[in-house]
This record gives sequence, structure tokens and C-alpha cells, in this order.
Amino acid sequence: MRHRLCMASDFFYPNMGGVEEHIYSLSQCLIARGHKVIVLTHSYGDRVGIRYMTNGLKVYYLPVKVFYNQCVLPTMVGSLPLIRYILIRERITIIHGHSAFSALAHETMIIGRLLGLRTVFTDHSLFGFADASAVITNKFLEISLADCHHCICVSHTGKENTVLRARVNCSRVSVIPNAVDTAVFTPDAAQRSAEKITIVIVSRLVYRKGVDLMVEIIAEICSRYPEVNFLIAGDGPKRGLLEEVRERCSLQERVTLLGSQEHSAVRNILVKGHIFLNTSLTEAYCMAIVEAASCGLQVVSTRVGGIPEVLPPDLVYLTEPDVPALLDGLETAISDLKAKKCPPPEECHRRVSSLYSWTDIAARTENVYKIVSQEPTRRLGLQLKSYIKSGVLPFLLVISLCYIILQVLEWLVPRDLIDISRDYASPGEPVKTTSICLIKPKKAKKKRKARTS
Repeated sequence: MRHRLCMASDFFYPNMGGVEEHIYSLSQCLIARGHKVIVLTHSYGDRVGIRYMTNGLKVYYLPVKVFYNQCVLPTMVGSLPLIRYILIRERITIIHGHSAFSALAHETMIIGRLLGLRTVFTDHSLFGFADASAVITNKFLEISLADCHHCICVSHTGKENTVLRARVNCSRVSVIPNAVDTAVFTPDAAQRSAEKITIVIVSRLVYRKGVDLMVEIIAEICSRYPEVNFLIAGDGPKRGLLEEVRERCSLQERVTLLGSQEHSAVRNILVKGHIFLNTSLTEAYCMAIVEAASCGLQVVSTRVGGIPEVLPPDLVYLTEPDVPALLDGLETAISDLKAKKCPPPEECHRRVSSLYSWTDIAARTENVYKIVSQEPTRRLGLQLKSYIKSGVLPFLLVISLCYIILQVLEWLVPRDLIDISRDYASPGEPVKTTSICLIKPKKAKKKRKARTS
């Protein structure tokens, strides 16, 4: 069974991150398995309109302004005509939204459900329950997922978190982890320094990634071990702290700040190191430590969120998210490295290759699509009833308004007047899909005759 899929998220290339890499890699594998895949995101600078990526992956960069943190303003009504036009033009059958932070993903899923399409949502993050921002975000997520057909979490910890904060039935939630392209992230011991020990950090320099802990650790490790250097890739609002400690402790020769890097350059940075340090304060699933282990580095990471589920115990040193525990973990890794107790890089790469594969992840996601496609189409009454459970009754007015606008658009811009996008397939291999019939041929013919007359 082949599907027409729409990956919707505010986070995509040229923006860099785990969500962006997940969407791109999953889309490429699904295209290789014969599905039609498009990506729906907002514009990035002058990148507006339709762009094509590897293997014909079509990306729609919508001309929508960014409101906060690379997310669009959730108006529901403003982008509705454009999203409807794209979904009909591409004959989409399943909408796959990504990231709880993405307003565009939730808008697209809600509009798609009103059009009778199936929706799947992947949650990539963990949220708290106490602070005001978390309470508001969790309530919006509960409203959005009230009528979602199925949810995917990247770890069992993430599943428990999503079920509790969004009040989703656990039977509608599956756990499918991220993966890494092990054909790209390969070890190269020749790139390592034989005299120095290099600790690599690849991360966004934000509070959630534990940059405040990172600053204290760098100063302490450099004072204890003169043979240790730090190589840091990434950028963010906390970069000033790293520059400050580097200047204060005169570590210009030992702490290298590379700034923001393309994902294609991450492997060449990782292979120069011996140890990878992750100081995250919260993570649903950390793809960076999987990429580092695939390159043969010894991983020292905080024991938070779903990180303990990611790597086997002999490939990672897990610590508490505080400075003394992280220092102990780093010192243990350094002593094991000097004593040659660590597994060789080729062995680490082989084990990661056996654990994580995008082909396997795509096959498991395909099973979710199969389950969702077999569910009956929900009528508007059932959709409104599911939103009542959230307790936010005014949201019913928003859904009703969106439904009325869709009916008006059906009259102003009928489906049969929308140009259907052409599907590109392998030579001699037509694309067979399970698309929903959008129009009845007889009625469409009558409309065309009436308009021509």
C-alpha cells in the first residue's frame, strides 16, 4: 500500500537540528519505499516557494512570517486557504506533523482532519508540568491531539510524558526511535591527535543543553588535565559564556569554538575527538550521542529523559546533571582511554549500525500509516465531540469557523479547478496510491461546462 504523505513542521532545512534531520532522513527512506512525500514548512529568508531536494523530495516554503523561535503565529485562519490548496493539489492522504513546538504542524493536522485526511504526530521533546509555559503548551497539545489518529514518540520516557501531559490514550501512541546514517558517520582514527585528548561537543548553545554546566566543566578539566582540549560546534544565545571562560582562563589554544556548522560537516568534526560530552538538562532522544558513538567516540552524557534508552551501558558513561557527577564521568572516560580499556572505534560503529537503521525506522513508521489508513473517516460531529474532552469549549468555535471557511472555499475555488501535481516515479514504474477521491467525475464535468459557457 502506497501513500501520499505530507511532513508538516516549522523546523526544516536550512535550519539545523534533530527534528530537521529526522524529517529529511525519514522522507528519503519513504520515497525509496515507493511513497509520495512532500514537506510543508515556512519560508527561511529568501527561500520561498517550491524547492526540490534529493530524490525529488518536494518542499513547500510557505510565505508565512515567523513569530517566535522559528515558529509561525498560530492563526488557524490565515494560512488555511494555502494549506488546503497544497493538500488537494498533491492529493495528500496522510499528514505527519512533527514537534510539539511547531504551530504549523498542528494547524496543518487540524485542517487536514476537517478535509477528511488521516493524521499522525511525532513528539520529539519532553515537557514539564509545573511552570506556566509548560502548562499552556500542554493544554494546546492536548487540544491538537484530541482528534489525532496516532502519535509516535522517540522513546518510552517520551511516550509516558506525552500520554500524561496531552491526555492521549496510550493505545494510540507508538515508540519509534530516531536513527543515524551509519554509512556517513564512520570512524577514522587517523584524524585523532596522538598527543592530546580531544573532547568534542556538538550542541545548540542554549540553556536546555546545559551550557552553564559545560562552562564550569571546561574550566575544571583544563586545569586538571593539560593534555585535554575541547572542540565545540554549535551556536546560540549562551555562546557568550563559553567565550568568557575561554578569555578568563586563557584557554584560546585549548578551547576551539567552531560556531554553527552544516550537518554534513559534523562527521568530520566528530572523528577528530576521543570523547563526546553531552550536558543536556532534558532530552526525549539525543541523536548527537548516537552519531558520536557511530564515529567511535566514548560518550559521557547526563542521565535525563530518554537518554538511558539510547545506547548500551558499555558505550556511554551516564551521570547526574550536575558538575561533580559530570567531572567524575569525564575523568573515568579519560582514565579508561589512557588505559586502553575502551572498545575500538570500529567495534562501536558496528554495534550502532546493528541497533539503528533508517530503513528499519521507515518500515515501522509505514506500519503506523497502514493502521491509520484503515480507520474510518470521522465526521465533523465526532471531531467536535473529541475536542470537548479538552475542556476548552471556545476552541469549538474556531474549528467551526475553519469548517465554514473550507465550505466557502469549496465554492470559490472548487477542487476540480485546482491543478493536480504530477507524480514523478522511476522509469516504467507508475506510482500507485491509496488517495481519497476528491471529486466526482460527473459533477466536475458539469462544473467545467457551466464555467466555459
